[in-house]
Amino acid sequence: MLIPVVFFLIALVFSMLGMGGSQLYIPILFWFGMDFKTQAIPLGMLLNVVNSSSAAVTYHRKGLIDWRVALPFALTMVISAPIGTLLNIAVPTDILLVVFALFTAAAAVLMLSGWKPSREELKSSERMAIGLMGGAGLGLIAGLIGRGGGSFVVPLLYIVGLDPKIAAATSAFIVTCSGTSSFISHMVFAAEPQWDIWTACAVAVFAGSQVGSRVMAHHARPKHVRAVFGGVLLAVAAVLIIQALAA
Repeated sequence: MLIPVVFFLIALVFSMLGMGGSQLYIPILFWFGMDFKTQAIPLGMLLNVVNSSSAAVTYHRKGLIDWRVALPFALTMVISAPIGTLLNIAVPTDILLVVFALFTAAAAVLMLSGWKPSREELKSSERMAIGLMGGAGLGLIAGLIGRGGGSFVVPLLYIVGLDPKIAAATSAFIVTCSGTSSFISHMVFAAEPQWDIWTACAVAVFAGSQVGSRVMAHHARPKHVRAVFGGVLLAVAAVLIIQALAA
């Protein structure tokens, strides 16, 4: 009964950031006693998709998704993520975790400081290039470390010049695509669903994502968006570093 309440709050915050939240769902499910491979990971990825897709629908209706970045980014990320998974055994992921933790922390500091990219508007060709190269690179890394990639996508989109709201909205769609691919693969090969618990968690996450995305779309001010972005990204960076040191 406690898990859905906790997940509602997580979904509320992460939907505002364009992230699915699997980096918190999965360890929490494991701490509550679920088997890591057959329960925690597939359910965590399902909740990741529910959260990001629900938020993406709201953002699309409000015209906040930059489709010129989102579509190529999502396509190349879905294609390259399985390649990263295959390379997982050969590449030391602890080094990658530290690199991306520093990248995420740097983006958080820039947001908290109020820094904005000097260029206000990206050309269409530049948006396409960012989508293709960013999706390929981050998809590969997400596959290597077993993540949906939202904590990497958002800082990149902000640093290259997208407004914080647009970055969050665009990331929500991208994370939905990459998370769906991961969820399907886990359902095929490893999942053992407990549908009563899964349904309760999915409903709670859906409700949280609807609240969070609507707050972001209608009421969030730029400085508040930057503050939430920065604080959560710093926390994500700290978790990545701890995971790398513990590996």
